[in-house]
This record gives sequence, structure tokens and C-alpha cells, in this order.
Amino acid sequence: MVSVPADAGAMIREVRRRHGLSQASLARRARTTQKQVSRIERGEISPSVATLSRLLAAMGECLELRAVAGPRSNASDAELRADFEELTAAERIAQAAALSRTATRLASGGD
Repeated sequence: MVSVPADAGAMIREVRRRHGLSQASLARRARTTQKQVSRIERGEISPSVATLSRLLAAMGECLELRAVAGPRSNASDAELRADFEELTAAERIAQAAALSRTATRLASGGD
């Protein structure tokens, strides 16, 4: 199995090189074109999960996808609302300001 690196193209390139395959050889095995493999590896296009799985399978690898709990709590809306109502006015304002800064940063294309 392969752990997923930062992007699909980097993963395909790393696995292909580990198996000692050229882009053309991988393309033949996966029934696609060398140009398509190249575009994926360079990040010009983002492959579907099905395409990524097919490319990996052509190299004898298996794509494993799974969901894991993130850093946020899994609280219900009612629990979040109750928590919010317990905040002081100053805490609510600070939370709203932080949310506004985040939304502004995201809207401007920042990370």
C-alpha cells in the first residue's frame, strides 16, 4: 500500500520510479497515454480517484482511502449553540472578529 503524499502527481511519480517504470510503460499498462501520465505527475491535471487507483494498480499497488477524525470536535449544533451562549459578550466579539479575519484571508486567496 502507498501512503498519500501532498499530491497525486507526486505519488504516481514516486511509485513509478520505485518500480523502475517509464511514463510510457506505465501508460501502456494503465491503458492511457504517456502525455496523460506526464500531465498528472506535473500537477497540470488532478486525476479522479478511479484514475489514481487504476494507475497504482497497473504498478501492483493499492490505493487506500479512509476518513479519520480531524482536530475539530464532533459536537452537535445544539452543543455548539449551548457553548456559545455560555460565552461572555467580550468572548463572543473576539470569536466573531477571529472568524471575520479568517474569512477575509480566505477570500483574498491567503492560506
